Amino acid sequence: PRLLLVPLGCLALLLPPPRAAEFSPSLDSDFTFTLPAGRKECFYQPMRKEASLELEYQVLDGAGLDVDFHLLSPKGETLVFDERKSDGVHTVETEDGDYMFCFDNTFSTISEKVIFFELILDNMGEDGQDEEDWKKYVTGTDLLDMKLEDILESINSVKARLSKSVQIQTLLRAFEARDRNIQESNFDRVNFWSMVNLGVMVVVSAVQVYMLKSLFEDKRKSRT
Repeated sequence: PRLLLVPLGCLALLLPPPRAAEFSPSLDSDFTFTLPAGRKECFYQPMRKEASLELEYQVLDGAGLDVDFHLLSPKGETLVFDERKSDGVHTVETEDGDYMFCFDNTFSTISEKVIFFELILDNMGEDGQDEEDWKKYVTGTDLLDMKLEDILESINSVKARLSKSVQIQTLLRAFEARDRNIQESNFDRVNFWSMVNLGVMVVVSAVQVYMLKSLFEDKRKSRT
């Protein structure tokens, strides 16, 4: 999706201002981005009244795999606040206006985070427009065993199932990326501590040999 980044304001005296982004009108959008340490990234999504906004996010990589999450209504009210969470799923019934959601990594001074999130918008009016377009072709359906309304219902059912399949595949890819990052991090950690243990064993062995050798040395001075 197309992103439009604009400044929102200063977070602190030593921190740069966060940014905001707007997605193109789509029923299903997903995005992966890198959130630097000490930064806050915000996005907004225009919504209609009596629609539904579902947002799911995951921290794919970064120390602790955690981030602060905020979801604000068009009136500026905080609807959701997650503190130091690695993932979350939230659904809200919306009104007219721009909903803002932010990912906050200001508590981290070193580690950046890789974050994946997905937006699912329901009852945005597009299905109703498709139905109106189909109604223009409903003429003489009494002679057909299957009415065009039944065909439309079947097509919408297939479309919904395909959309759900795409959503599940996207989430599975996010889970796979997160698990791969964890495994690579564990692999590096195991290799590091294995080398440390090997070094300690070599040092201990050398000390033991030296101590045993010193026990058998004759330290008495020979008389001439």
